[in-house]
Amino acid sequence: MKHENPHHKHSHPHSEPQHAHPSGGHAAHTGHDKHAGHTPEMFRDRFFVSLLLTLPILYFSEHLQDWFGYRAAQFPGSAWVNPVLGTILYFYGGLVFLKGALRELRARTPGMMTLIALGITAAYGYSLAVSLGLPGKPFYWELATLIDVMLLGHWLEMASVQAASRALEELSKLMPTTAHRILGDRIEDIPVSALKEGDLILIRPGEQVPADGVVVEGASTMNEAFLTGESRPVPKEPGDEVIAGAVNGEGALKVRVTRTGEATTLSQILRLVQEAQASRSRFQALADRVAGWLFYIALTLGTLTFLVWLALGRDFNFALSLAVTVVVIACPHALGLAIPLVMVNATALAARHGILVRNREAFERAREIRFVALDKTGTLTEGRFAVRAIYAEEFSEEEVLSLAAALEALSEHPLAQAIVEAAEGKGLPRPEVRDFQAVPGKGVEGTLEGKRYRVGRPEWAEELGLRVSEALKRGLREAEGRGESAVALMDEERVLAYFALADRIRPSAKEAVQRLKAMGLTPVMITGDAEAVAKTVAQELGIERYHARVLPQDKARIVRELKTQGPTAFVGDGINDAPALLEADLGIAIGAGTNVAIEAADLVLVESDPLDVVRALLLARATYAKMVQNLFWATGYNAIALPLAAGVAYPLGIVLSPAVGALFMSLSTVIVALNATLLRRVRLD
Repeated sequence: MKHENPHHKHSHPHSEPQHAHPSGGHAAHTGHDKHAGHTPEMFRDRFFVSLLLTLPILYFSEHLQDWFGYRAAQFPGSAWVNPVLGTILYFYGGLVFLKGALRELRARTPGMMTLIALGITAAYGYSLAVSLGLPGKPFYWELATLIDVMLLGHWLEMASVQAASRALEELSKLMPTTAHRILGDRIEDIPVSALKEGDLILIRPGEQVPADGVVVEGASTMNEAFLTGESRPVPKEPGDEVIAGAVNGEGALKVRVTRTGEATTLSQILRLVQEAQASRSRFQALADRVAGWLFYIALTLGTLTFLVWLALGRDFNFALSLAVTVVVIACPHALGLAIPLVMVNATALAARHGILVRNREAFERAREIRFVALDKTGTLTEGRFAVRAIYAEEFSEEEVLSLAAALEALSEHPLAQAIVEAAEGKGLPRPEVRDFQAVPGKGVEGTLEGKRYRVGRPEWAEELGLRVSEALKRGLREAEGRGESAVALMDEERVLAYFALADRIRPSAKEAVQRLKAMGLTPVMITGDAEAVAKTVAQELGIERYHARVLPQDKARIVRELKTQGPTAFVGDGINDAPALLEADLGIAIGAGTNVAIEAADLVLVESDPLDVVRALLLARATYAKMVQNLFWATGYNAIALPLAAGVAYPLGIVLSPAVGALFMSLSTVIVALNATLLRRVRLD
């Protein structure tokens, strides 16, 4: 089953497994990420320090003294308070934006960082020139408030969405750190990194497999759900392959190592995750696209303003001051808050509905989704077995269930627990068991009321040559046709009953599929389970498109193919889902899944309820709409302010002074803030 296995806890999180990449996927992920290496705390600290530096700058600002009709205190050197504080602010508060701008320009994708860097550099450079003797009024107050608001915006955004991706660390933790190597008649414990191809190792019951290999001796079952998505334990006998990270069941196995380190299946998934992270980060967010356009507009209009006024015979200082005003005004304060304020409200609303947002771009990607690919085990189903049918002759269902549950109560097997739960659900008595014995890879046996009974795989009955009636054979064929796991109850001579066990479908899965269709989306089921299982579940849920027997590396490939037909979301919960979660335009992890899936996802559904997928997509659409509205309010005033600042209406005696520009700016910031809070009114049910 796809719940994180308790045995995983034994691996040491701090030890460096043999295939852990020191750089992790983090470097790959952050190639185009404006927040590479940033933390909310860094923005918070810079914001508060910058705010303190801003207060004296505002007090000594010539513009503010003119507007509010006061005179700042004069003392020797008072004229240098603003240039000194402005310089500190530019390099301390603005450095993060300057570095970000360099990254964006190197990647040839100017965005928010480049626009802010342009605005503060123009304001700082011009102001310093004025302080050193150029005629004009400095823009230190504009520089300071712009840096403050942008730091605040980035802090709010990062605090609401902590998007550090630790998927690779989580994957690395899954590997055991030691292996038991067999040398002749003795066993030695060695680090997994020292294993070589061809080594013979011992895997005890309940332990994790340290490397890929082939069983040489012994019989057991393995829990491989974390990797393959196959919900039932897989029997292992000599000649069968085992995969690193799988958990051994009830029997001890001797295994010949075939692949170690980088070559193991788990390491290959690690690599897939890294590649997917690298390609995923090339998405340029909406605000960055808008900021990119504004950057080009500011540069073009600023240059044109300067050249046109010079050509019209105005002096250099006049042309320069108008050009700088244009560039500074083009970077609106409200733009820095337009998206973060929506994110703060969206993440709060999402959290109220049990949806955790790990990546702000999720909302932007989600609005266009056409296909929703859903993993079966643990997502549409609970990843827990239940008894669907009992096929019995001569005995009542209650009698055979009571006998089977008495034996299975002493077994650790997941199928055994399902039979015990079914008996407890009906309140059946449990006869006392004597001489209990577990037979690895077969089942269990014991004496009940003086008679010997066995419960186990149907193949065990064949090996023992027991009689099976035609009616029971029909029942077994029906269970196998549905892809269910069959368990046989036998006495010394014949099979008494078959129990058909199936992975339980989540109660809300059917409604979720119907609502996705009603939203115009196409649900597609992807599973590692057999064709028969997939077909049965798909029919019950009303899903027309499904893929069965899908290997972990193929999930990401199927998602890639779906993406060629339209934007695709993927919903999953296992390690094997991590590459597909990253490959999809929107990755949604079910909260009861593994940490790796959660780390690879954009959104996490805490309640493991498929209906939350619908809620998440509705919220994403509403959030995106609010983002667009806010960007309009944040930048819309530029349509009027920029031409006026450039002096288009100068012949009429109208030039946009920084004062009026500041008023426009404050107004758009207030509208943006109010509009963002309206998101909380969205109904998701």
